[in-house]
Amino acid sequence: MGKANKVKSEVMEVRDLVDLVQVLKDVADMKYHALSTQRSKFNRFGESFMDFFGLVGFSQVNHPLVNNENPKTAILVISSERGFVGDLNSRVVARALEEQGKATDSIFVVVGKKGVAKLDGMGYKMAKTWEDVEERGFYEVSLEIKRYLVTEVMEKRLGRVIVVYPWPKDYTVIKPRAMKLLPCEDLLPQQAQTIESFKQVLEESDPLDMTGYLADMWLSSKIYEIFYDTNLAAASAQTQQLDNSLGKMRKERDVVKLKYRKARRGDIDKSLREVFSARMMVVK
Repeated sequence: MGKANKVKSEVMEVRDLVDLVQVLKDVADMKYHALSTQRSKFNRFGESFMDFFGLVGFSQVNHPLVNNENPKTAILVISSERGFVGDLNSRVVARALEEQGKATDSIFVVVGKKGVAKLDGMGYKMAKTWEDVEERGFYEVSLEIKRYLVTEVMEKRLGRVIVVYPWPKDYTVIKPRAMKLLPCEDLLPQQAQTIESFKQVLEESDPLDMTGYLADMWLSSKIYEIFYDTNLAAASAQTQQLDNSLGKMRKERDVVKLKYRKARRGDIDKSLREVFSARMMVVK
């Protein structure tokens, strides 16, 4: 039974590995669904946010954060630091390079060690990077990014900001998404439509200051929401990658099991032949 015993140890190793990957997949799957459930909070906040500021009539206010003709563009690239998402990060970087080709004057601003490593390996320079997102947390980094972008726009070193990040369309579809962050003039038409239903609104503060405050708060919320989507996309990518690996390993397990059965039958046949040959020797 020597050959069968050797194959049996291989069967045990493959079985244990399949069980381990199954546990990892279950954890990633639960994490995705937990994050997806919490995702609805951002929608509720966005609705409340727009309802509140919709009362303010500053649709004609000219503020650099909402109306800007400066062509200088920052391409904000957000990569995931999770495992099993190398292909997803590569597609995000590729989409960022496409956006760079559309902008005549642009710089890269990169979030995440893996995104920085990919662009640096390709020889691209980056104006600003954040590589310690996991250590510091999404909220703190999102506020720091917002402060950097707002300062650059207000001091006229930037006019536009395009963010590229992993976007989880649904459980099975994940793709890079490019979205304009600044100028956020898309907010103003929504407000203009809302204030038409209000005839008298008392504005105690300067509309220009309120416009800047609105854009600043919206940018903070949007960057944090994008971080959340990136985390959700990573969980989905991990689940899909582990599911593919699990399918391959299960096939490998079946192959090894079949190999074990053949080896066991071969050992039995060999033992029977040896017994029969010994018996024949004794008879002679």
